Amino acid sequence: MGGSERTIVWFRRDLRIDDNPALAAAARDGSVLPIFIWCPADEGQFYPGRCSRWWLKESLAHLGKSLEALGCPLHLIRAEESSLAALLQCVHSIGATRVVYNHLYDPVSLVRDDNVKNELSVLGISFESFNGDLLYQPWEVYDDNGHAFTTFNLYWEQCLKLPIEVSPSLAPWRLVPVPGIENLQSCSIDDLGLESSKDEESSNALLSRAWSPGWRNAEKTLEEFVCQGLQDYSKHGMKVAGATTSLLSPYLHYGELSVRKIYQLVRMQQIKWENEGKSEAGESINLFLQSVGLREYSRYLCFNFPFTHERSLLGNLKHYPWQVDEDRFKSWRQGMTGYPLVDAGMRELWATGWTHNRIRVIVSSFAVKFLLIPWTWGMKYFWDVLLDADLESDILGWQYISGSLPDGHELSRLDNPEVQGQKYDPDGEYVRTWIPELARMPTEWIHHPWDAPSSILQVAGVELGFNYPKPIVELHTARECLDDAISTMWQLDTAEKLAELDGEVVEDNLSHIKSFDIPKVVLKELSPSAPPIDQRVPSSSGRNHELQPKASKTEDTGSIVNSLISRKRYSSGSAFDVPSCSCSVEVRSQNQDTGCSLVESSRYVSHKTERNCADKAEDDDSADSGTSISRPSKKPA
Repeated sequence: MGGSERTIVWFRRDLRIDDNPALAAAARDGSVLPIFIWCPADEGQFYPGRCSRWWLKESLAHLGKSLEALGCPLHLIRAEESSLAALLQCVHSIGATRVVYNHLYDPVSLVRDDNVKNELSVLGISFESFNGDLLYQPWEVYDDNGHAFTTFNLYWEQCLKLPIEVSPSLAPWRLVPVPGIENLQSCSIDDLGLESSKDEESSNALLSRAWSPGWRNAEKTLEEFVCQGLQDYSKHGMKVAGATTSLLSPYLHYGELSVRKIYQLVRMQQIKWENEGKSEAGESINLFLQSVGLREYSRYLCFNFPFTHERSLLGNLKHYPWQVDEDRFKSWRQGMTGYPLVDAGMRELWATGWTHNRIRVIVSSFAVKFLLIPWTWGMKYFWDVLLDADLESDILGWQYISGSLPDGHELSRLDNPEVQGQKYDPDGEYVRTWIPELARMPTEWIHHPWDAPSSILQVAGVELGFNYPKPIVELHTARECLDDAISTMWQLDTAEKLAELDGEVVEDNLSHIKSFDIPKVVLKELSPSAPPIDQRVPSSSGRNHELQPKASKTEDTGSIVNSLISRKRYSSGSAFDVPSCSCSVEVRSQNQDTGCSLVESSRYVSHKTERNCADKAEDDDSADSGTSISRPSKKPA
């Protein structure tokens, strides 16, 4: 290109200098204008929570200093209408000839990016998007039949057979600023409005004591983890107190850290340890790399099945009788369920925006299995409060826990919080930290205070039902309710399938009645005249960008790759509100049982090298053997 390009680098969730393909490409080809656009209207129902916005503000400040040192300041833009309108204004202001950015894979970003590409094409502005977020692009991994995978193990096994490019793009050491930047309407970082009140500022001040956002700090955290924490990573799943994970997830969400760099550094450390004969570290490395794979899979799942933020992947779950109980949802959010380990986890989450992966699994499982709360409510609450909130990982975690994935928790699995407390917090240290009401309870009773003798409760200063709640639901009652809900689901699912047979019920048909509806997406077989797969997006209509897959069937994919076919498909359903809370905006979305309309724009869940709410690598059924609650036999009538 001869260095004559005027290139806009559109930063989104790739706030780093090192191994940033879009920035590297722009630096090679001419002058550069780095921009970041903040458009609250684009965020829609997934407007970031307080902690997440604090991290974004700090990360942008860090990136801005780095770019200024390279010769090109970062221009911040607050857009009231749309990101597209703000981007086009930048193009016209400096006479840009090209726009570059790195891929995003959540459904709403794909819709927005498709609109951007279409508009730039009409204007004759060249554009290019890059893979700056994944080891493997979603359209590169498919099974022998050319279908998208719907189970993690098969997906990851296939990934490990593929060639991988781990050499990162070199960070530019100098950037040439574009002429005409005085015509831009940029703003200060405070004017973006990422901290909306003085109360938020004071609360955020506490976060800065524990966290240091920014791409350079991300690299330091990675190096410290590889040198000091990686070797014992496999043991950390048994400890819910303290900083026992890699702590990389918030850095990964905002792209302050390259996943390719993580993979490369860990693999080099693995080779080093193998040469030194430290074979015991192999389990930790494999487990950690598997957690990286789970983050990859979360993007893969959302790209190929973009309805999964509102509807279960398994079609049968549309008949599941979730309990729309706002009082129980509030008790769960506030850590007032009467189960100490669950309550401690929810209180830590509210106070800090962070909690251990294992705790995320426990509290989310309790919500959907004990309380039968819709998993979409829990997913949205996690999005509102987590420091490392990441939409794709959040979706994967909650669908996994709620039995909504083919390889997720068994729908009937009900883990005993008391047994989990004894397993993961044997000394009660974690519970005492976050539930001061139970601080004086003896370790023997701290995970089941309802069984403690009255004399023990009196000495500990605990009055159940007064200063600490009684269990919100008894264990045997939860077991019965869950079994009844599953039975109802299968009855409704069977009735629907029989109705579709139009009265022709034969043995071959009956054999497939009680089976999970697993959607299929064809990735390998594409029409030669079709556009490049990375430019295909969910179907859209007007300004609402509605996702329009047809009603749930085994072949209903709502897929990116099948979007040209699905543009005319519609589904109906009644909307419901996720109960609002002090930290959450009200959400209106299609009922996951019937449809999957997508509200304008998005964002959200990093896996985080620690999975947002369900670290599958550490959470197989055998790991919790003995904790499952069986249904007692019913008494004769």
